[in-house]
Amino acid sequence: MTAPAAAARAGGIRHPWPDPPAAGEITEIAPGILWARLPLPMALDHVNVYALDDADGWTLVDTGLDWSRGRAAMAALRSGPLGGRRVARVILTHHHPDHVGLAGPLAEEGAEILATRVAWLTGRMLTLDRQERPTAAQIAFRRRAGVTGAALEAYAAERPFNFADCVAPLPLGYRRLTGESVIEAAGRAWRVHIGEGHAPQHATLWSEDGLVLAGDQILPGISPNIGVHPTEPDADPLAGWLESCRRFLALAEVADPLVLPGHGLPFMGAAFRLRQLIDNHEHALARILAALERRACTATELFPEIFKREIREREFGLALVEAVAHVNHLLHAGRVSRYADEDGAWRYRPA
Repeated sequence: MTAPAAAARAGGIRHPWPDPPAAGEITEIAPGILWARLPLPMALDHVNVYALDDADGWTLVDTGLDWSRGRAAMAALRSGPLGGRRVARVILTHHHPDHVGLAGPLAEEGAEILATRVAWLTGRMLTLDRQERPTAAQIAFRRRAGVTGAALEAYAAERPFNFADCVAPLPLGYRRLTGESVIEAAGRAWRVHIGEGHAPQHATLWSEDGLVLAGDQILPGISPNIGVHPTEPDADPLAGWLESCRRFLALAEVADPLVLPGHGLPFMGAAFRLRQLIDNHEHALARILAALERRACTATELFPEIFKREIREREFGLALVEAVAHVNHLLHAGRVSRYADEDGAWRYRPA
């Protein structure tokens, strides 16, 4: 594996490449493995995609959003740094829009889609689910989380985000990835390890020479969103997240791999980062319990304890689903109980 001699260091995390590739350019991570970025229309303004060089064409890992700048960037990447060669396969790490948005058009050109069953089914289902207004279940979910009055009325009147707004239709056929899968790409064997919490059946790929295609399961600078949604309002994704982090920690402690994440810079120090991710949530849970000793709270009232900063309007939806994930985890563990208040919101208190 080749890398610049000087590495940027931040605590226990080391970035061999301190700068990302510019728009329309690539960085060679290792022989046969190229790193590029596609733009996103949000605060997190990029998603990483990786091109693995195979004899029959390129294998792309994730695809970016289906929007004007994303389509243009993908076209420029393929005609420029990728030399106009065909995309033979697309590996989807998970079903989120910024990772699967352009998989459909690539499949129409003949690319094989590889994904876990839940990722493919969820993505395909969501492209067919269009709503002009929030459903009764979505409104009730927000009310239960502590959104009331004018804020709830405004939410009920707005057009919600639809997955199909930025994801092209996914193909009917795909190849299933499981925790037993081994994929040959870029002259390497990649073993699939499945993570949970951020997205169901999130695929990560670990190569025999110390590389990890991590998607959003292991990110260097931000914590992946762990959320509960109206589709499964009593879910406990945080349990799956913590279990996955501990399982990946055991793998990372064997050999310090180079992590190729879905966002941010490639990095080493995976074991250090995984311990951070575990600690972040465990400390947030402790802060929640301390706050509930003082008074019963709704999920939204616990924002300060969970995030330790002001939540802006554009972040509210992600913060809400993560807050619910934390109180659900404590509820499943028997550490808190809940009751409905006069506004129909769940209030939590120590069990």
